[in-house]
Amino acid sequence: MLNLHTDHRSLVTISLLGFLILSLGVAVLPAYQSQNNTEPLPQMEPMSEAEIRGLRIFIREGCVACHTQQVRNIEMDQTWGSRPSIPSDYYYSKQRMGFWQQSPSVLGSERTGPDLTNAGMRQPSIDWHLLHLYNPRIVVPESIMPSYPWLFEDKINPAKEEKTLTIPAEFKEQGVEIVPRRAALDLVAYLQSLKQAPLASQQPEFIQSTHKKLEASQNSVNQDLPSLPDGKNLYLATCSACHQADGSGVPGAFPALAGSAVINNQDPQMLIRIVLQGYDARPDFAQMPGFADQLSDEEIAAIINYERSSWDNNAPAVTVYDVKNIRESIMNQTP
Repeated sequence: MLNLHTDHRSLVTISLLGFLILSLGVAVLPAYQSQNNTEPLPQMEPMSEAEIRGLRIFIREGCVACHTQQVRNIEMDQTWGSRPSIPSDYYYSKQRMGFWQQSPSVLGSERTGPDLTNAGMRQPSIDWHLLHLYNPRIVVPESIMPSYPWLFEDKINPAKEEKTLTIPAEFKEQGVEIVPRRAALDLVAYLQSLKQAPLASQQPEFIQSTHKKLEASQNSVNQDLPSLPDGKNLYLATCSACHQADGSGVPGAFPALAGSAVINNQDPQMLIRIVLQGYDARPDFAQMPGFADQLSDEEIAAIINYERSSWDNNAPAVTVYDVKNIRESIMNQTP
């Protein structure tokens, strides 16, 4: 009969066997089954080389400590994605970093900062991400995120092909241009790649798009038009990160919408085109991406009407048909 109080060899042997059995049952076999039974969703694209480098920078810089990438099946997580996360979402992010080393999990364990599962969809602007990395307080004054200035370099005469940041004067030295290093561009490429792919099956109520959920609300300035989504909520979810919730913008980075001549123009054609196609004609401000692929005609009309009736702006409402006609005009001009 074994006496584990005195037979230390048997005690160590049994402990080792117990450890191995538990490791196989709890870690190795589930991981093996998950690896062999997980495939990417049909609309997921493989990560580019720049995105893979950005993932490694994301891990290297400790971003995983404060940002999660997991949408749980609870109401409070509806802000971060259109559906709960599934194993397929991480198919391409599990990149091997060496023969014995695989990339750490990017699911995270806390949300000191916002969840990034759908960051590429929520914030498609490259310039916004670069400004946020250089100094988060430029675009989010209350942010507690640290700055990453070592991902950028100061240059007096950057080359024409080099990208420079449009930064408010108080955040940089006079006569100096801020140029993102390749590491910064790769990290932004990775952040922009974070988009939830739609499921092929019919979605349950929880995982409907946030924009679709808003369609039940009617915009107050369009009582005589077909029911539109809530323009304020759409603006806060889509535009306020750059233009701010009060429409004040960020001087030297993103233009103010309050009192804007473009917003208040009686003819909304230019404004609708800017929202659909984006805008990069003013060197004193960062480039704005287009939202034609992300927002429906109803959503764009609702956002524009909110902007044209808020912050002392006073311009006629636009209709869904105005947006639809200009979208069709743009499509017909595309070769």
